[in-house]
Amino acid sequence: MDHHTVRTGTESLWSALGGDPALVDRVSFTGPSGLLPARLPVMDLARATVAVAGLAAVERAGLPGPVRVDDGAVATAFTSERHLRIDGRAPVNFAPLSRFWRAADGWVRTHANYPHHRTALLAALGVPSGTVESVAAAIGERTAVEVETAVYGAGGLAVALRTPGEWAAHPQGREVAGSPLLTRERLDEAPPRPRSGPLRVLDLTRVLAGPVATRTLALLGADVLRIDPPGNPELPDQHADTDAGKRTAALDLDRPSDRRTFDELLDAADVLVTGYRPGALDRFDLHRPGLVTARISAWGDGGPWGGRRGFDSLVQAATGIAVVEGSAQEPGALPAQALDHGTGYLLAAAVLRSLTERDRDGGTRLVRLSLARTGHWLTHALPAYDPERYLTESDGPLGRLRHALPPVAYEGGPTDWSRPPGLPGADAPVWL
Repeated sequence: MDHHTVRTGTESLWSALGGDPALVDRVSFTGPSGLLPARLPVMDLARATVAVAGLAAVERAGLPGPVRVDDGAVATAFTSERHLRIDGRAPVNFAPLSRFWRAADGWVRTHANYPHHRTALLAALGVPSGTVESVAAAIGERTAVEVETAVYGAGGLAVALRTPGEWAAHPQGREVAGSPLLTRERLDEAPPRPRSGPLRVLDLTRVLAGPVATRTLALLGADVLRIDPPGNPELPDQHADTDAGKRTAALDLDRPSDRRTFDELLDAADVLVTGYRPGALDRFDLHRPGLVTARISAWGDGGPWGGRRGFDSLVQAATGIAVVEGSAQEPGALPAQALDHGTGYLLAAAVLRSLTERDRDGGTRLVRLSLARTGHWLTHALPAYDPERYLTESDGPLGRLRHALPPVAYEGGPTDWSRPPGLPGADAPVWL
């Protein structure tokens, strides 16, 4: 692994979280190399997000560390849904209608894992049968943007495939590019809230990033209580994968008795984590003095898509990642749902850092992250492999050569060869 790149990514995230730069020295990286292979530096994102989650945990606990980041454990956790088995049965990660489809002018990515999203997709396309063949035929007759617009208008999820350049020119792409990786705000001067006993985390999230964050907080000793609507529980396999360490309950916040129960829970909570689209929970008064609220969304709060639903696969399609990872024949995907998992660990780190600051300085805290911003960090801020860093030029008998630098390096050792290659056979057969 490139330890320079690893450390750079970790330092970048830790700085965004407001952490003490000196603490980065407590992180050590190990494990097998070559995992999560991709054109983009996915493994670097994975290592760095896990590293800052561990660093925030030891900082809050007052422990010296070190924080050990093992590539094998990280790569396995970032693909946890693929390794899950339930009584020997492999999980269903994507429904048949959650995939790329050929449109009249390109490609479109749909997400229809939840029954209500499947219903909306079929209604928008006018194909009540819902077979793969009928959906393919309906999408093939329309442009990708027409499908995107119609499906979102019906309450479903579909995104036209865009190149990185097309996304950079898109209004939402410009909004994302102009926004910070994450925001951390102090909303008021509420006094510190010391607590004896475990941290209380109220979890209002759905697959996958939010549940990864709260699963991490549960691992670290928090009492995490997840709340879902009674008629719309989490998909069973997603629950099995992401709800370890938590307790789960069903409450209808539009029912007065359930709302009172929820308000009592929130009154006594330290942390509220929400993973619904921006604005979806605005009708509920979720503000409490001294509370740390962490919000995660697909596209961010601002821009024309700020209120839209979204998932990792859709963000990859819209932002150009699927083009970068694909081929001339079809779009590709990252080797893991890295935007989800990475944002989840980063969210857990942001919550822990906000708690550390709140316990010391007081204040109600708000943290906001989005999958699109994490995707922008992956494609722009993390240094991907660039051979130019390892090349040099020199003049000699053969002309001006552009060549690779030697990989053997050590302190005080040579940085390049002492002479360039000469003309073949032109040297005298004698020792220097």
